[in-house]
Amino acid sequence: MPLFSSYFAKLKIYLICLASLITYQTVYAKEYNSLDEFRPMLSNEWQLVKHDRQRHIKTYTKREDDKAIRSFKVEGLLKTKLSTLTRVLMDFENYSDWYWEVIESKLIKQVSPTEYYLYLVHRAPYGIPNRDVILHAIVSPQTDTQNYILLTVKAAPEMLPIQPKLVRMPAENMTIKFTPLSQEVVQIEAEGYIDPGGQVPAWDANLIQRNAPYSVTLGLQRMTLQDRYLHNHRELPFRVYDNHNLP
Repeated sequence: MPLFSSYFAKLKIYLICLASLITYQTVYAKEYNSLDEFRPMLSNEWQLVKHDRQRHIKTYTKREDDKAIRSFKVEGLLKTKLSTLTRVLMDFENYSDWYWEVIESKLIKQVSPTEYYLYLVHRAPYGIPNRDVILHAIVSPQTDTQNYILLTVKAAPEMLPIQPKLVRMPAENMTIKFTPLSQEVVQIEAEGYIDPGGQVPAWDANLIQRNAPYSVTLGLQRMTLQDRYLHNHRELPFRVYDNHNLP
């Protein structure tokens, strides 16, 4: 009997060790694969990051020759009217409801119906100070020869004094093109570059560049379904044509 007890005890120890080894290899493989998120892209051509076929969203990144942080691009189709989408974008005080990690947003200056200065505070990853940014946004409305709205955004870091406990972002620059394909579908095409400033690991910043564009596009789609925008008929500061490219 002691012989059998010794045998089963050894077998139990062996099985525990084997299970531990398998678990370790599985975890290691997952961690190793996750490093793909942090490896630098050697190509300066656009690389597909995510293709959500169900929601019709594609995101890309590429490595710029003179920058440590990658640029981003997003292409998508939103099921909404262009006027509804514009109302979401013009609601500057509520960007925290949909924009990437925004905890504060406000309009600080309106130059004209198509030119604005905005102030945003972004929540940073744990252990890193939050970021703030001043954005200079210029809208190029639709015309008889331009069926899309073009939004150009560029950081204006010197416009306001540096705020305590916040790091001022030197760049959150992008161009966004909104084209109505019908009265119920809008194509979005955006390219940009974000520099969080301060001391942030390049892999952390690049991870944000990979994930934020997709999250923002989903946020826009979600917001356009809310009654406060869907059934809002207040006049917009510039003319918007929901079916401008249709015969």
